[in-house]
Amino acid sequence: MLKTRIITAVILFVVLVAVLFSGSLPAVQAVVAIAFGAATWETFRLFKLRAAVVVAVCWTAAFAYTFFFNHGLEQARFWLALGVAIWLLRFFPSLKVGLPPMEGFGNTLLAMVYAATLVSCFVAILLLFQRSALYLVSVMALVFIADIGAYFSGKKFGRRKLAPTISPGKSVEGAVGGWIAVLVLSIATILAAPYQPWLQDTFAVRMQAKLGWGIALAALTVIVGASIVGDLFESQLKRRAGMKDSSNLLPGHGGVLDRIDALVPVLPIAALIGGWL
Repeated sequence: MLKTRIITAVILFVVLVAVLFSGSLPAVQAVVAIAFGAATWETFRLFKLRAAVVVAVCWTAAFAYTFFFNHGLEQARFWLALGVAIWLLRFFPSLKVGLPPMEGFGNTLLAMVYAATLVSCFVAILLLFQRSALYLVSVMALVFIADIGAYFSGKKFGRRKLAPTISPGKSVEGAVGGWIAVLVLSIATILAAPYQPWLQDTFAVRMQAKLGWGIALAALTVIVGASIVGDLFESQLKRRAGMKDSSNLLPGHGGVLDRIDALVPVLPIAALIGGWL
């Protein structure tokens, strides 16, 4: 399993880097459309909706038409704000109050609302990429660093459960470790930027230069917190649906949603902040 996981991760990394830094917008749009379609299909499966494939194809076609061919990014700020509002007002509280039962209109409505946050996330990807591929990767790296830091610190120091009824493997110590890892590496990047010009176009460096140390560190803290909420919310969906993974599309990793769950609330926040930079 570990070998399969590593091979899949290497392939995904190589493909992602090659496409993002290729300079080809159609290639990036193709990858975005495929990932969006897979994530929406997995979402509708988690909510046990009928004809999940058909519904996902319709959502993907509408997304591609709107944002690739019909100037939909001109309304990007609306989608970013909508995504952030949904996470703040509906999904974050659900970690405490729970989710509606699988049957009924409430479940269907929640599925559509979650799909709307996927739209927000992928709109953010397109916006961040417009600035530069490195800028987008630097935002995504914050989430990956938080996840890796949380894993190792939780494994070493984890004692207190963060959300035992949702994801028993996650600990408070792991969350703190992920947060510290993000702050340390971001600070190191900011301090190194004057001597490494290519770092000037990264998210943390731009944010600190424009907003100052205090706001930059606070924003990084919010981003780490949002990544944890995104991860826990998808775990909550899987637990309710009785599924270990969102799908088996990625050998050794589960589904696309399993890999981007923490990015879904984070990227709209980063894109909104990026609008001020």
